[in-house]
Amino acid sequence: MNDEELHKKFNEAVAFVNSYTEPLPADFLLRLYAYFKIANRNYDNPGSRTPLINAFKANALFQAQNIGPKEAMEKYIELVEKELNFR
Repeated sequence: MNDEELHKKFNEAVAFVNSYTEPLPADFLLRLYAYFKIANRNYDNPGSRTPLINAFKANALFQAQNIGPKEAMEKYIELVEKELNFR
């Protein structure tokens, strides 16, 4: 998949998740969060008012710290395809 196709598929997967109405498990959302932040090169600290949520988000980012933006997009897409049957 070339870069243009990857960005298109990533944006479609993000839109799919954003429009998903069923509840999703927290660990799944945290992995998506980390991949999304890395894919968008957004390395800002989590901005929740709740320290515990910030800790979980920071941990998710820490666990995914060794991947680059392109790989993060690929992993985001793969996760949405696997868990939510996105095609």
